[in-house]
Amino acid sequence: MGDIRFDGKVAVITGAGRGLGRSHALLLASRGAKVVINDLGGAWTGDGAGSATPADEVVNAIKAAGGEAIANYDSVLEGEKIIKAAVDAFGRIDIVINNAGILRDVSFHKMTDEDWKKVLEVHLFGSWSVTKAAWPRLRDQGYGRVVMTTSAAGLYGNFGQANYSAAKMGIVGLGFTLAHEGEKKNVKVNIIAPIAGSRMTETVMPKDMCDKLKPEYVSPLVAYLCSEGCQVNGGVFEVGAGVVSRVRWLRSKGVAIPLTEGVSIENIVEQWDKINDMAGGQMVGTLHESTMMTMQNLSTAK
Repeated sequence: MGDIRFDGKVAVITGAGRGLGRSHALLLASRGAKVVINDLGGAWTGDGAGSATPADEVVNAIKAAGGEAIANYDSVLEGEKIIKAAVDAFGRIDIVINNAGILRDVSFHKMTDEDWKKVLEVHLFGSWSVTKAAWPRLRDQGYGRVVMTTSAAGLYGNFGQANYSAAKMGIVGLGFTLAHEGEKKNVKVNIIAPIAGSRMTETVMPKDMCDKLKPEYVSPLVAYLCSEGCQVNGGVFEVGAGVVSRVRWLRSKGVAIPLTEGVSIENIVEQWDKINDMAGGQMVGTLHESTMMTMQNLSTAK
């Protein structure tokens, strides 16, 4: 296999002024992509005034290495402006990497409406806004690659992160649906759950560990998912420190209670061990697969 290149492709990367986004941008640019470095330049909590410095520094690094990039300082809630900046500068858009995020960690009973709203806005609404703005262009040209960023906290939950976990799991559902909708137009959508050192992860893990969890260990997977040759669609991948694995939903074999006599609480209790037995479970990847057993059991109804 030859080197994977992105010559002629234009990528928008949100939150690209630091951490993972910066690493993604530098890698794609080094392989020929023209990159829009979107970063509001605010605090990791979403508070405070923005700064052009983070985005500008990444643009300067790319240009110094012989690449092409522009900075964009718009909020991810203004996706139309971000995509317009890409099209105005480079004439097209091929790749969207939704990476921007903030944290407002607090236990649920102490969480304010603002804590909840702000985190969902940046992560979930932001991913929607930028992708929505790019989507018609990707469909019309018959090509596009979109990478969503979820988290293990979204996949599995985590104490003190109800807002973040909800937003990140929402991103998974959004990504799955767009993967179905984009398939026929050669628009592939995949989802990563990365672990890497950043301003955000430094708040939840020791600094020495964060220093070892380099963003550069995550970006090669992201770049591959953005490449023309990658035909994977609708995948969820955990990635960090050189470990890459795919996550899928495993459903127990369960039970099918005949509907001839109805379903009672006692039926559920009697079958509880079987319902929870994951041995021989089924990988479920589509809505059709999810409902097949239910539809079959309807035939036992009175």
